Amino acid sequence: MNDSTKSKTMTNESAGNFFEDFTLGQQIVHATPRTVTVGDTSLFTALYGSRFAVQSSDAFAQSIGYPTAPIDDMLVFHIVLGKTVPDISRNAIANLGYADMRFLKPVYPGDTLSTTTEIIGLKENSNRKNGTVYVRSTGRNQRAEPVLSFSRWVMVNKRDESATAPEPHVPELIAQVDASRLGDALPNLKLGAYDYALAGSAKRWGDYNVGDRIDHVDGQTIEEAEHQLATRLFQNTARVHFNQHIEVQGRFKRRIVYGGHVISIARSLSFNGLANAFHLAAINGGRHVAPSFASDTIYAWSEVTDKAELPGRTDMGALRLRLFAVKDRNCADFPGQKADGTYEDGVVLDLDCWVALPR
Repeated sequence: MNDSTKSKTMTNESAGNFFEDFTLGQQIVHATPRTVTVGDTSLFTALYGSRFAVQSSDAFAQSIGYPTAPIDDMLVFHIVLGKTVPDISRNAIANLGYADMRFLKPVYPGDTLSTTTEIIGLKENSNRKNGTVYVRSTGRNQRAEPVLSFSRWVMVNKRDESATAPEPHVPELIAQVDASRLGDALPNLKLGAYDYALAGSAKRWGDYNVGDRIDHVDGQTIEEAEHQLATRLFQNTARVHFNQHIEVQGRFKRRIVYGGHVISIARSLSFNGLANAFHLAAINGGRHVAPSFASDTIYAWSEVTDKAELPGRTDMGALRLRLFAVKDRNCADFPGQKADGTYEDGVVLDLDCWVALPR
């Protein structure tokens, strides 16, 4: 092999995109398609302990009209998001938030998911060392049917601090998913066969009121091995979660936990109090208030901020929840956002979402 051949071979390796590599309107097709299996579901359950009956039992799901137990909505989200990481956030400092996330079609074992992304905004930060990249990503199944669509914004390092930044463009993101756009991922259901004893709660949509606060009580400690295993399961390659050799030189001197890991813990904990809210219909917005690390113990609580009927349906209704995750502090006193906009000690996640449950 001559020297020129060696050089060409080495350039095939990728360090990922930095802030100055993105352009407004850029379209990215992400590698690689991922077939979701029951093995993925089992490992996901082992990591988070989710207990929603529809996703846990083929027999339960089939009794109400699903062909088989659907894949957990959060697992779908993680896989679709994970496809974007090598191109969007491999060199990210942090994922900052989400908006207008809708689950559009159920996903079943054997379905293959792939993701495309459009760059919808760019803004260099004042330190000129990094910038915020705004994206719109869509996950599709093997029939090219959209199953999930969302916006997010990510703080990404620059390769060269002196590189000229693009003209700033901050997109106007939808503040909330209107109730009229909910429910696409719910097939027609036979809820007369819904077994509330097996599901874990007798509480239906009508039993919750706007203003209700629910302490989900239980806590789950993040283990170093588990948060990295989870992130690998989603094929999320962001080095801030894995590379201690690099991160020891960074701001926190250690690996940070993937923000979606905290969302999944909080969602799993929400079973205690919202056992029949088996479908995450949409995420209006979310903020990772503070980073989480291995050994943090996550608790969660929810506030019902709205209720809505689903368009054209009498079997299911939607609750709008503000779901907080809090570390190393139980949620009996409902720690959240203060009147001045800051957050109480320990709050790591503030998630605004819609969940669907039987009426």
